[in-house]
Amino acid sequence: MRVIKPSFEFLQEIDGEEILNRLERAGRVCYKSEDKITDNSAKKFLANIINRGHESVLEHEKITVSIICDRGVSHELVRHRIASYSQESTRYCNYSKEKFGNELTFISPCFWSQDDSMYLLWSEQMQQIENTYNKLIKIGATPQEARSVLPNSLKTQIVVTMNIREWRHFFKLRTDAAAHPQMREVANMLLVEFQKKIPVLFDDISIN
Repeated sequence: MRVIKPSFEFLQEIDGEEILNRLERAGRVCYKSEDKITDNSAKKFLANIINRGHESVLEHEKITVSIICDRGVSHELVRHRIASYSQESTRYCNYSKEKFGNELTFISPCFWSQDDSMYLLWSEQMQQIENTYNKLIKIGATPQEARSVLPNSLKTQIVVTMNIREWRHFFKLRTDAAAHPQMREVANMLLVEFQKKIPVLFDDISIN
């Protein structure tokens, strides 16, 4: 049994300035103001676009991220419908095989410290689940049958592609204080990097 924290990876190089330039070129068609494009006009133009709520312009650019999280979080992720997803399949992945280290991997719950009695109960249960899963496989169950004992805490990898407008919608919902703590944990990590890599487009969204 292995316990890890959530993580993510961008699946393409992110050139934030070039993203802004392409969005400006697309957006200025609406006003036929292409003649106003300069080397440094994109930031001001797109800040104004966002301020005016004209966010359809932002749909011209997309970002793809590979996210490691638990199954419960992935179930919330896929509720965002204007997106594409490719997810690790518990039907076909046999976690008792060597390629998975012959073990299950779980995501550590961010709301309990490791010396908390609730964390210890959780950890004991995850170990029992791993034991049961491996026994089922050993006596002839297929992965798609044995997966019936797998919990929300199971680690999964999911590749997510959203356009910029939908990423903004995602962050507004999932960094909010009312979001599930583990969903917010992932969303906050992502938002910090989006704000670093892409100027202007996510600056108005706060981490809670």
